[in-house]
Amino acid sequence: MSEAEARPTNFIRQIIDEDLASGKHNKVHTRFPPEPNGYLHIGHAKSICLNFGIAQDYQGQCNLRFDDTNPAKEDIEFVESIKHDVQWLGFQWSGEIQYSSNYFDQLHDYALELINKGLAYVDELSPEQIREYRGTLTAPGKNSPYRDRTVEENIALFAKMRNGEFAEGAACLRAKIDMASPFFVMRDPVIYRIKFAHHHQTADKWCIYPMYDFTHCISDALEGITHSLCTLEFQDNRRLYDWVLDNITIPCHPRQYEFSRLNLEYAIMSKRKLQQLVSENIVEGWDDPRMPTVSGLRRRGYSAASIREFCRRIGVTKQDNNVEMMALESCIRDDLNENAPRAMAVINPLKVVIENFAGDAVQMVKMPNHPGKPEMGTRDVPFTREIYIDQADFREEANKQYKRLVLGKEVRLRNAFVIKAERIDKDAEGNITTIFCSYDIDTLSKDPADGRKVKGVIHWVSATEGKPAEFRLYDRLFNVANPAQAEDFLTTINPESLVIAQGFVEPGLAGVQPEVSFQFEREGYFCADNRYSSADHLVFNRTVGLRDTWESKPAV
Repeated sequence: MSEAEARPTNFIRQIIDEDLASGKHNKVHTRFPPEPNGYLHIGHAKSICLNFGIAQDYQGQCNLRFDDTNPAKEDIEFVESIKHDVQWLGFQWSGEIQYSSNYFDQLHDYALELINKGLAYVDELSPEQIREYRGTLTAPGKNSPYRDRTVEENIALFAKMRNGEFAEGAACLRAKIDMASPFFVMRDPVIYRIKFAHHHQTADKWCIYPMYDFTHCISDALEGITHSLCTLEFQDNRRLYDWVLDNITIPCHPRQYEFSRLNLEYAIMSKRKLQQLVSENIVEGWDDPRMPTVSGLRRRGYSAASIREFCRRIGVTKQDNNVEMMALESCIRDDLNENAPRAMAVINPLKVVIENFAGDAVQMVKMPNHPGKPEMGTRDVPFTREIYIDQADFREEANKQYKRLVLGKEVRLRNAFVIKAERIDKDAEGNITTIFCSYDIDTLSKDPADGRKVKGVIHWVSATEGKPAEFRLYDRLFNVANPAQAEDFLTTINPESLVIAQGFVEPGLAGVQPEVSFQFEREGYFCADNRYSSADHLVFNRTVGLRDTWESKPAV
């Protein structure tokens, strides 16, 4: 990555600078700890850029550790997708991939240590009763009737849990802290529960699984993490993080620091709701280009550099806020405007016949691949008697503000000739089917010799040499800025979030590779779809328009 992407400043980096200067740490070791129960989204990308970026900038280490403590919701598909996303974003984890399940034996031993210290007990209240006993924000909780069991009883019952002698939900292991604590997380939290589920790493070795709050801090300590970075909703959990490490025999005690999570307008960041979109077939999968997942953004045409730049621009703070979608779109526009080659595509085709052009002739027209970057070279595009223009680029009558083709008037074809609309054909319903034109042979990439001014330039594709293509015109998935606030977020789905059109592209795009991006002149930025596009069936996804069309829409 470039120097421009490195070394942003924020409160976490200031803490690290102080820790290194004071000698508290002589190295930096971070981790990215996703749960393998779904695909990563743009919020995870922020955490990836923070954790891996810090390790990179301080010549430290960053672990990729899967928090795999809930096998009922996890899948190896999610493990593989997360690994791919991290590497695609431009980062590499230190050493071997870690799994919380690597530490299940040690976690079990630490649970026994807490039991032996009188700091954990087996509770046989039902999950509903546990919630009831926990109290409210204004009323303290009350002790479980099983809270004062002896150490020997708890050791024996915990062994029964491990041996599968209890049904799911019939017993759990809880930390013995304080049922009157003002912090719910400290009211005797569950640290082990029973789940008869096959685990993707440990198979059927275990039927008891540690809870996140118990597992996470111990995993950090075992790996020697110096700075454990997480989002603000875990701020209260820091008390439990420290309590666990303070009460077990472990030499390392990392510190947890919280930063604000990413909330993006017109998007859902809840993994549960994203799963609902997938399972109810509202989108076609986790990598649907309308999804805020890293794989969805990649398929839509977002580059890794644009996502890293977005994360750099929004920064790292302790203040929760909603980031405008246009901030993300601006990053990919800036990237593609600079780096995407230009090409021509007609999405809503209307046939034009140039009557004074030789019937089977093909004239190659040289075009720049990027108007501002001559080093990107040129390409030859075939010009023929029959071409397609966009339906919106022709009117029978128009005022002076309309700068495209009008019956009886001239317009320039991009990088080619000036043509004049002479007459039209219509079908029985009155729809225009063909425009018959003449062309000025002396205007190839230059003004008419007699000095007449031709206003307007439109794009085109040869009707006989161009390649048919499917265009997937993606837009925002939701109609409102904050869909999560709706009583039912599914009622805010944008019915125009995907419109499919059939058109044509330059023949040179026939062999384009998936995920390669272009600016289709006057249409927007598109990329070849990585699922459906092939040489026999070209499919292009609209990444983003040339400009924001949502600015004038009210945020709901």
